[in-house]
Amino acid sequence: MSKINAFLLIGQSNMSGRGDIDKVPVLSHPNILMFREGKWIPAVEPLHTDKEWVGVGMGMAFAVELAEKFPESRIGLIPCAFGGSPLSRWVPGGDLYESAIAITKQAMEKSVLEGILWHQGESDSGNKDDADTYGQRFTSMITGMRKELSADDVPVITGELGEFLEGQENIAFFKNVNDTLHNLKETVPLYGCVSSAGLIDKGDKVHFDAMSLREFGKRYAKEYMAVAGNEVE
Repeated sequence: MSKINAFLLIGQSNMSGRGDIDKVPVLSHPNILMFREGKWIPAVEPLHTDKEWVGVGMGMAFAVELAEKFPESRIGLIPCAFGGSPLSRWVPGGDLYESAIAITKQAMEKSVLEGILWHQGESDSGNKDDADTYGQRFTSMITGMRKELSADDVPVITGELGEFLEGQENIAFFKNVNDTLHNLKETVPLYGCVSSAGLIDKGDKVHFDAMSLREFGKRYAKEYMAVAGNEVE
């Protein structure tokens, strides 16, 4: 049996998924697994359990793209995103950072970490100080994760915040965060950032809708393969 190629899913609600499940066809694949309660099991949506209501995210669409591109591979998803979480909870010492490290180490007992997928920033777009320090704090997080997980050569893929955030005072600096996410490719090795252009919200001006999250997952997969050199074992 082939090894499990594992991908850590981290960030806030748009990574964990708030898309309405009944708005898109069900995605499943025999070679896609998820890590839950200490075990690798067949992946089904919703992948995350961070809130009482969760739904479609980008993880399954990402995994299906890889599974179809590499039919001999097993793709594993490690869901650790948490809705509403600021970056401060994800830096070394933060509760979500420490939890993700512990869960991933447990998952890696029967898998190999191949990628880290991140979508977050809405909670750090409310004031200029948080937005201006986002790059430094994100770099600290990724540097720490790579060190603790012995993952210096593991690609990191992020995605832009939604264009639909435009005009919201409580998320006034989201474009600053998006600019930072793009510019990190100059300083963070094996890094890619995915465009959110054309993707729409579910009507709440906060969360991508289910179809957009499916497309976002495909874009993450394309960027991952570009950064990784189009290889998954």
